[in-house]
Amino acid sequence: MPPPNGPREQIAGPDTPQSPFPLKLRGPVIKGFGRGSKELGIPTANIPIEGLSIGGHSDLESGIYYGWCSLDCSTTSSQSISSTTASSAPPTEQSSNHAVADLESSSTSSNSQIYPTVLSIGFNPFYGNAKRSIEIHILHQFPSDFYGANLSLIILGYIRPEYDYVSKEALVEDIREDIRVAQRSLDRGDYQSWKSDPWLGGEEQNEPEGVVSDGADARVQRMKRGVGQKGGPAMCVMDP
Repeated sequence: MPPPNGPREQIAGPDTPQSPFPLKLRGPVIKGFGRGSKELGIPTANIPIEGLSIGGHSDLESGIYYGWCSLDCSTTSSQSISSTTASSAPPTEQSSNHAVADLESSSTSSNSQIYPTVLSIGFNPFYGNAKRSIEIHILHQFPSDFYGANLSLIILGYIRPEYDYVSKEALVEDIREDIRVAQRSLDRGDYQSWKSDPWLGGEEQNEPEGVVSDGADARVQRMKRGVGQKGGPAMCVMDP
């Protein structure tokens, strides 16, 4: 489906997040497809979700979404992810990280470690992905890669469906507008309040019945087996 003609809505969603939001996901950051950075100048973290529900919603519509995320780098040996002053170099020269996008400056405090994010869920018609995936753009600039960091995500709203584009330039232009829409949408009070949600601080939700909380390594193994996806947020492992 091609994108519609005419101006787009400036803000997405009602003034307060409505069902099925919020959706909560968590997983380690690893390298994705790589094309976001190399071809589009928009690095992403990619999460294949074949057979995996999103926050318990296996029928969640493909499209573009927005929300907040946090990063716990205690699981990575890479350098600190503290902020760095933006340079005039393009994003692909500033960092090779597949989990960041600094297309625009964020109003989020760098000390909070909570970042606005815009993400796509689906097959990316322009590239014709065979598997449904999540591609996450963190709207913040980082000085170094942080593969292995634990990413916690709260999805709060829906922006638009997936479209097919006649060119990469048209795709990038729409992604940039998605980022602007996400930032304006997250500036509203009831969306700002989710930045303080304990999930973004690393707090665990209740495990589903019959699942024992027995450490991060065991939880990752259960995630890979598809365990722990009902009765709580989907726990996504970010595979290549």
